[in-house]
Parts: sequence; C-alpha cells; structure tokens
Amino acid sequence: MAKMKNIKTAAVAMLLLGGAALTGCTDYLDTDYLFKERLTMEDVFSNRDYTNEWLAGAYSFYGDKYLQEICSKEGGSPFNFSDDMTYNSGAYGNDRYGNWRNGLYGEGGVQGNSDGVWQACYKGINQAEIFLQYIDMNMAFNDTERADLRGQANFLVAYYYWHLLRMYGPIPILEEPADYLQSYDELSHPRNTYEECVDFIADRLVKAAQDLPLERSLMELARPTRGAALGLRARVYLYAASPLMNGKAPEDYASMLIDDAGRRLLPTTYDESKWARAAAAAKDVMDLNRYSLHVAPRRQVDDAVNPIAYPATIEPVYDAVFSNAPWPNGWQDIDPFESYREMFNGDLLANLNKELIFSHLQNRSDNNSVEVLARQQMPSTALGGNSHSMTLKQMDAYYMANATDAPGMGIELDRNTNGTQRIQGYMSNEVRPNYKFSNLPDGVSLQFADREPRFYASVAYNGAIWNLLNASKDLDETPNIQVFYYRGTKDGYQPSHDGWLATGIGIKKYVNPYDIVGAHVDLSRIKKKYDPAMRYAEILLIYAEALNELSGSYEVKAWDDNTTYSISRNIDDMKKGIQPIRIRAGLHDYSQEEYANQDLFRSKLKRERQIELFAEGHRYFDLRRWMDAEVEESTPVYGYNMLCSEKMRDYFHIPVMIQRFPCAFSMKMWFWPISHNELRRNKRPVSYTHLTLPTNSLV
Repeated sequence: MAKMKNIKTAAVAMLLLGGAALTGCTDYLDTDYLFKERLTMEDVFSNRDYTNEWLAGAYSFYGDKYLQEICSKEGGSPFNFSDDMTYNSGAYGNDRYGNWRNGLYGEGGVQGNSDGVWQACYKGINQAEIFLQYIDMNMAFNDTERADLRGQANFLVAYYYWHLLRMYGPIPILEEPADYLQSYDELSHPRNTYEECVDFIADRLVKAAQDLPLERSLMELARPTRGAALGLRARVYLYAASPLMNGKAPEDYASMLIDDAGRRLLPTTYDESKWARAAAAAKDVMDLNRYSLHVAPRRQVDDAVNPIAYPATIEPVYDAVFSNAPWPNGWQDIDPFESYREMFNGDLLANLNKELIFSHLQNRSDNNSVEVLARQQMPSTALGGNSHSMTLKQMDAYYMANATDAPGMGIELDRNTNGTQRIQGYMSNEVRPNYKFSNLPDGVSLQFADREPRFYASVAYNGAIWNLLNASKDLDETPNIQVFYYRGTKDGYQPSHDGWLATGIGIKKYVNPYDIVGAHVDLSRIKKKYDPAMRYAEILLIYAEALNELSGSYEVKAWDDNTTYSISRNIDDMKKGIQPIRIRAGLHDYSQEEYANQDLFRSKLKRERQIELFAEGHRYFDLRRWMDAEVEESTPVYGYNMLCSEKMRDYFHIPVMIQRFPCAFSMKMWFWPISHNELRRNKRPVSYTHLTLPTNSLV
C-alpha cells in the first residue's frame, strides 16, 4: 500500500454535478480545516463521501473559466471566436478581439490566461491520477460503483490532456501522479511527442470506456458515459490525422518545435492510416446505437403557440427523395428550423436530447455560462450586451434554401465563382409572394431571403424579429420587436461603448424566444441552457471527413477488439455521415460528382462543419488542424456598414472591410503559447515562442 500522507484542504474541492450536490460548501471547508488536515489517504478512500469529494475536486477544474470552449467575450479563453464570430471590446482602449485576431499577445495570452489553462489542467490531472491510485481500496463501494468512478477519473485525465494538446501542441505527459504534497514549482517534465500524447490519451479513453456506463440518470447527466469517452477518442484521432499534426506542418515551424533534447515533437512523415483510425473511432460511437440526430416534429399553423416565435414549418425546396420520405430518410415529418434551434436555446431538455453525447450542463464559472453568451448576443433593446457579431464570411457560408450559394457570396474576397452580385431591394407585401421559403418582415434586405433553416436559427440579420416573450407589461416591455442596426438606433453604432455589432450581423444561436435580460444584467428571465460539448452530428462529420481522405483500404479493430472494421473511401459510408445532417437541415444531398471528387468533398465537408458547428468552439482549431488558418485568419473581416443610418440603408447593405479588425497570422499562432511563468517553473517544455518571439510579436 502506498505511503499515507495528509490531505491538503484544497484537494477536496466541491462541485455540483448534474444537479446533484456531491457535498459541502465554503463554510464546511473552513470549519473542518484542522480535521481535514489530519485525514490520511486511507481515511479518504475508505469513506464514500470523502472519496466522492476527492473526485469532485478533480471535476472542479473543468468548470474553470479557462477551459470553456463555448464562451462569451467575458470568459477566460476566447477560443469560441475565430473568423466566424467577433466581439466588441475596444471602447476602453483594449481591443481584445483585435489583439486576438492579430496575434498581438505574448506567452501570457490575450488576458493572461495561458497560465490558467495550463495549471487548471495539470492540477485536474494530478487530482484524478491520485484518485486512480487509491479507488480500488475503497470497499464502501461495490464493484460496479468502483468501476464507474475509475472510468470517470480516467476520462478526466484524458479530457484535461486533450485540452492541453489541442491548445499547446505536444505537452508533458506525467506517467505517474506527482506527490500531492510536492510543490507545483518542483514539477519538471519534458514534452512528449504529439503521437505519444495521442496514444496516451486514447489509451486512457479506452480504459474509461471499459468502465463507464452507456447511460446516466437524470441527476448524473454531467458525468461522462462510454459514448463520451469514445467520442472524445474519435476527436483526438481526427486531429492526429489532420495535416498540421500528420507530417505536413510548415518545416520552419516543425523544426523549432522540439523537446529539451532536440527531438522533434511533430511527426515528420504523413500517415494516411491515421484517417482510417479516426473513421473507425467514429464508427465505434455510431455502433453503440445510443445516439441520433435530434429532430422536431412538423408544426402546423394551428399548433403554433406563438406564430411569430414558433412559426409553422416552412416546407423545404422540393427534393424527389427527401420530400416524400419520413425521417430519417427524408424531411416529410420534421421541422428543420426547429430541429436545429431548440437544441441550443433551452427548449429541449438535456435528458431528452438523443444527440447530446457530453455536456458540462451548469458546471461552468459564472461568466462562461451559455446564458451569459446568449445575453451578449441579445440586442440593447432587450437590455442585452449587443456585442457578439457574425462575420460576413460566416453568414455567406449558409446555403440558400435550394442548396445553392447565396448570390454574391465571397465577392468582396475575390472568391465568387459564379459571377453573381448581392441582391438589392427589401421585403414588402409587393415582393413577398416571390419568396416562398422565408417569412421576413417588411424592410429586411432581400439578401436574407430564401436561406436554409439553420441560417434563421443562427443569424440575427438586420431587421430580424427578437421575440422577447418574457417581456413584462409592468416594465413597458414589448414582445416580438423588429431590431435594426442602423446608426442612430438603440442597437446601432455606439462610439462611447461596446454595445454594438462590429459587423452589423447579430447571432441568435443559443437565444430562446422567451429570453429577455432584466435590469442590472439580471439573467433570471433567460432560459437555462447547456453547452453542446459533444454531439452526435460532430461524430458523423468526423466519420465522413476521415473516410474522404483515404485512398487505400485498412483493417482497424474496434475499441474493444471484438470487431474489425474494413475502412475505405466508400461513398455509401460517407453518406451515412453527411446525409443525415443535410436532411435534418432541409437541404438537397451533394451530387455524385461532389462525392466522387476528394478535393471537392473536402471543401463541402469543411463548409458543413463551419455551419453545423458554428459557435460551438470548433472553428478556431479546425482552421489550424486543416492548415487553413494562415489564409483564413489573414483574410480581412467583412460586415455591413454600421456607420450608415436608415436613410442610407442601401449603403448599409454594401459589405465593407471592418477596419478595426486588420487580420494577420504568424507562425506562433499555430499553437497557443506556453506562459513564461510555466517555463520558469519547468524549463524542459521548450517553447518556440519562448525561444524566438518577443511579447506582442507578429513574426
């Protein structure tokens, strides 16, 4: 038996998990400080409550503000913002988004948050690893319970390492937990190679999957399941197969990313079989037969609770196959708009969402809750932050209702391939009959007409209706307000503060029709929501992407070694990944030519991820793993002209470059910089930023 030592009070942090209080509060810790100091490991791991407290301490770090993928501008780490989503933060002389996009930060990060990420992860790892050392000695749990707890701890170890790997690239793997009484400053370990990190994380996730249950009760929804472990494994393998991490990183960059012995940390050669491994890992999740894309039933006019906020289903453009078949083979009986919208806005409970694989639920620091994200997206008219905006590039990514590109798409960036121009004119009773597939209010630019359902679930275009159904007559509040962003309006350009949209394109994803912000930033009238940290749509997209990259055929064992998959670029299998997402979105399938052409399908797949996973924390990292960031993040940010009043509405809708967001990409931006503070503690994780790039450098 390992030597028993006293537990530090901080190690038994408490956490509210899945709505169930594991135990304790601040006062409890304070009053029992001396008692806790006298506990031994034997005391802790022979008692159910103390053991659960220890695991809760390991969980507590993933609620840290620095580890949130889906976050508002108020959060610690801005990884939810890339070339798709912006935030205003420059009224007080510190334009954090501008600095973020230009790489104007040093080893501390944009808000000094590099330390926070690094420390939170390694502290969580150490807490979980110690738990794994001792859990099997606790006979207060039965075998099934111990296995579940062991699975959770292994998942947490993998989860924290994955956060580190995705952000920093190759990181030190601690083969054994550090002495929990050892000073953090005393820890010193070199970086492992990227492949070593992947193998370690994947192995831990298999161990987790072996012990974790397939389902959780309502009170335990925030704890991982077997599907969460296997889903994270598929994501890890997808990144490992991607160009930046698979032998195609720029040579001048890869040659500098070395350990303290000069060993290269990124692979030097490309290995196609890694894509097969990623596809097989996605299939592991699919073959659990536990998850499916969420769909909402078709809504008739008579079923509408509020015909503006909850409109009758708009029939998608006719498709010979999909229009005449019920789900999952078609959209005959579903509402594509509501199917997508209600997954994010709180109308669909987590326990009823069969697409949700993993979520933090409410286990997030205050400024990182999804409710805060929604508040920052809501207009000033609703007392919202009116600060998060969508880039024109992202808005253009959404298809028309007939699955074609929007007229004028990408023309400002010289990316328009069909010679079209942006549509002129505005919605009115006179022209409305010509636009069957949208119900835009009067005065809205026809650029926003006849778009795909996900557009209307995500985009707060100029002149959109904000429902605000929790409006109070006593407070002189009005529901179903049309909000314009013209200069001179309450939601237009405001030079004195950040409450205006830099691009003139708002965001509705995560906002519920009932949401309204109370005075003094009261969030009580914003519906509770949960973050989609992992959902089944991502797994399907991983499967399709990985299959597309194959030229050969591979035999890959399933996660439990009970099955061997034959993995190849099979179009029928690729359709299993992409087709359900297209059907749910009310869009035609890709053509046979698009499926057959690897390069063409790759561009379609990237666009599908950009749309489907918008504002879910993927885009920033996708651009890097694909090695597209050097181009896409150097491309100017475009939006509408917020300096124009309603009298100049035609000029408002002529896209302009957002001058406050000049964009650049430098070598140091492939991975997140390791803080000087960490490098001083542990000199062995050699950092190229530390060696070659001064603070605020762009070169």
